Amino acid sequence: MGAARVLIAGLRGGDGKTLVTVGLQAALHQRGLRVSGFKKGPDYIDAAWSAAALGRPCRNLDLFLMGAEAVLGSFQRAAAGADIAVIEGNRGLYDGVDADGATSTAELAKLLEAPVVLVLDCTKATRTLAASVLGCQRLDEDVPLAGVVLNRVAGARHESVVRAAVRETTGLPVVGVLPRLAGELLPERHLGLVPPAEHESRTGAIREAGRAAARHLDVDAILALARRAPPLVDGPPAAAGAGQALRASGGTVRIGVFRDEAFGFYYPENLEALERAGARLITISPLRATSLPAVDALYLGGGFPETLAADLARNAPFRRAVAEAARAGLPMYAECGGAVYLGESLSYRGGSYQMSGVLPLRFGFAERPQGHGYTELATVAENPFFPVGFELAGHEFHHTFVETAVEEPAFAFQVRRGHGFDGAHDGVCRHNVLATYTHVHALAVERWAPALVAAAARVRAGALTNTAG
Repeated sequence: MGAARVLIAGLRGGDGKTLVTVGLQAALHQRGLRVSGFKKGPDYIDAAWSAAALGRPCRNLDLFLMGAEAVLGSFQRAAAGADIAVIEGNRGLYDGVDADGATSTAELAKLLEAPVVLVLDCTKATRTLAASVLGCQRLDEDVPLAGVVLNRVAGARHESVVRAAVRETTGLPVVGVLPRLAGELLPERHLGLVPPAEHESRTGAIREAGRAAARHLDVDAILALARRAPPLVDGPPAAAGAGQALRASGGTVRIGVFRDEAFGFYYPENLEALERAGARLITISPLRATSLPAVDALYLGGGFPETLAADLARNAPFRRAVAEAARAGLPMYAECGGAVYLGESLSYRGGSYQMSGVLPLRFGFAERPQGHGYTELATVAENPFFPVGFELAGHEFHHTFVETAVEEPAFAFQVRRGHGFDGAHDGVCRHNVLATYTHVHALAVERWAPALVAAAARVRAGALTNTAG
């Protein structure tokens, strides 16, 4: 495969990678090019902005969760037929899970043989930036550094000094110079950027980012760098899907997916894996729906129930419908924000809001993250989806926490890495519900989608039983 590709990296988080990435994607899309978007790491929100800019899913590439083979295969499948793939890195170029930078953006660039454009936040610095780029070149000469974008440049003199220093010190071309843009096109909040679904003017922000990229980036030069990428060895084929026999027999199950402004954290591969395993997905909005449609299971993804807690609480008919379905034994798999919605209440910045009451937990909100990073879990108790002894990896990023347990919760997982609910446990079980702070990726936990579909199939077959609580 020889698709053009470029990876947008930086020296640290918050240096403007997402603005450059989304702006470049929008500018290329506006030229009529077919662009595939990718985000390094497990982040949902940056990927959502890329998807909004391109009108097609943005795929996450995570070496820790997925491994090199799955990352390579996912990239090649999603980039097939595209004119160019634009990949956004995360954190600093060499930042990974350890001091050696394992699973870093640099390692991803080497795996994909993707030319790297390094975004530099030029605030209050000049030649030191060139030294930083030189350090990136010298630390690992196999990383294909190809160009530099100067961001937050104060003026013409500032630009000329930094541009000359970078050119003379590193030999890399400057392929873009962005000034300090008035206002915030992509404003931030406690988990990072405000998601596009909640942005007051998502379309306008993307349009302005594209205009800024067309005006301040040398898009032709970046395209030329991307087209220098060598052909890749073919990765593994797409997974066949463990649920093919179920689908072939006409046994398609219906899985409801909570999806609206409050719940939007879903990997495209997770939804696709459910469909491959035999599910028909039905989108449900807890903000607007007043009853549950006919479904055989629920998948409650993460999101921001805290910022929309008052609206969720006002929809009492839907909250009652979810609670009644849980008591009747409907299988539910909930992650992070979805788990919070299943609690009794959520306290957020001075207010207390009723949730669905499925779990005997009252949640609070802290200004500092309560769990942030990769997780590794061991299944230690019976639950509707994973056998005892099964191990899985995922990630968490949450400011919510259990404020009060109305009764002692039953946990399915022991935390080997991460925080979960209390630093030692994750995965609260009640009825046929499993609610966890850990987000999983279907390419990393291949058992997940078939397990959820199998639980739904048991409902469809009339074998509806409570496994806990």
